[in-house]
Amino acid sequence: MANTPHELHEEFPEKKQAISDLKSSDGHFARLFEEYHEVNRAIHRAETNVEPTDDLHMMEMRKERMVLKDEIAKCLAEV
Repeated sequence: MANTPHELHEEFPEKKQAISDLKSSDGHFARLFEEYHEVNRAIHRAETNVEPTDDLHMMEMRKERMVLKDEIAKCLAEV
């Protein structure tokens, strides 16, 4: 899904290198990164009706993405 909105390199364009470095050196960050992308892609599939879902599930996924993004932002702020 090349055009999935909210990809981390778009959300944090100034942190591309830090994201790459942390993915390879920090297991916790790597897990956050993977979880974020799994949820983000699930949201995109639901929004584009590839895998439709109900409003409650969509809201829960968006909240989960926001929590993961906040945790990722904290990690990136430390580098």
